[in-house]
Amino acid sequence: MDTSEFVGLLAAAGEKDVRFLLPDGGFIPAHAHITEVGRVDREFLDCGGELRKTSFCCLQAWVADDEDHRLPAAKLASIIRRALEPLRVSGLPVEIEYEDGYVSQFPVVSLETGDVVLVRLGTKHTDCLAKEVCLPPAAAGDGCCAPGSGCC
Repeated sequence: MDTSEFVGLLAAAGEKDVRFLLPDGGFIPAHAHITEVGRVDREFLDCGGELRKTSFCCLQAWVADDEDHRLPAAKLASIIRRALEPLRVSGLPVEIEYEDGYVSQFPVVSLETGDVVLVRLGTKHTDCLAKEVCLPPAAAGDGCCAPGSGCC
């Protein structure tokens, strides 16, 4: 989900509390704070030699000791709105960064409004982005991943 859609849905939900549903069915604690809105730009060279770029808006969720804290949807929308222009995050995909033993980033998959605003989080996966170059036909046995090719 991109920032424009996300902020619009949050703003429409008003004072309802926001809850983040992790991909495993658990929740980020209800008293989590969003402590950062960031733009993450990543430039990399794939295993086929192509330069690639990705960008997303990252919201850092942090859990403190103040268990009475709750984050209303409209307040989260206003926090993100303040970052739209200076960080140029409008239209970028939204991810939630959360630490529970290790830091992970979860893409926002959907937002549902009921008694609370439920933000469903998905998973990220690794991938080979140069399969046409890097994964040779099984019978040929050559290509960039062949022994001595210098790839992979």
